Amino acid sequence: MSSSGTTTRPWPPQWMLNLRPGNVAGLTRAAYLRELHGDLGGAIELMQMAYDATPYEQTEDRAWLLTQLAHLDLLSSDLSNAERYATGALGLFPDYHYALGVLAQVRLAQKRYDEAAALLRRRYEMASHAENLYALAEALQLAGRRAEAVQAFADFERRARLESSLADNANHELIAYYTDHAHKAAEALQIAHQELSRRHDVFTLDCYAWSLAAAGDYAGAERQIQKALAVGVRDPKILSHARAIEEGLSVSKAASR
Repeated sequence: MSSSGTTTRPWPPQWMLNLRPGNVAGLTRAAYLRELHGDLGGAIELMQMAYDATPYEQTEDRAWLLTQLAHLDLLSSDLSNAERYATGALGLFPDYHYALGVLAQVRLAQKRYDEAAALLRRRYEMASHAENLYALAEALQLAGRRAEAVQAFADFERRARLESSLADNANHELIAYYTDHAHKAAEALQIAHQELSRRHDVFTLDCYAWSLAAAGDYAGAERQIQKALAVGVRDPKILSHARAIEEGLSVSKAASR
């Protein structure tokens, strides 16, 4: 048991680290698992070790690792460090779309919406994936650029629907669009059930829970969001959904008395 009273567990990639200390692949995998289980400090430590072990000439690899550090600091609400690492990644690898995305998230947290939209537009130009278009549409809406946002959302929905049955899809973002913007709970649930047939990771469980809440099934939403939270995940969106579902369930129970 740790000092906090939680049971310590061996992380699955430990064998990779034992075989070759400083194994970057093992370090990054272990960091991801620590992030997933809510140990952000441990994830940052391992990702920093991976960065330190990466040869100087591997510019893109170092930019990716700096971007991951920025992402982890953003989850830890350390906007200053997140901005520093994301900017550093872009200094190493200009217009690196992953770093553009994280720096845009920093700008959103700072309520600098026009700057975030500019960064996300550049990211979409560099990597024209449907999920990147969705992020751009949301930033445009926050920036008050309604006509541009409406067009971007429409383009996103069309593209996301076309690829929704493929393994590589934007179904998480499509569910978010139907619940948060289009207010089409039935469509959100249909896509969520489709995605659940493929995977049961915490992010898919969160999407399913959120679509159930949008449909008014707060009891079902509570059951699903608790499955996602059980691993200790500290993703801000999942935690926000959990709070909203808990509030909705309380109101629903009070109304039924």
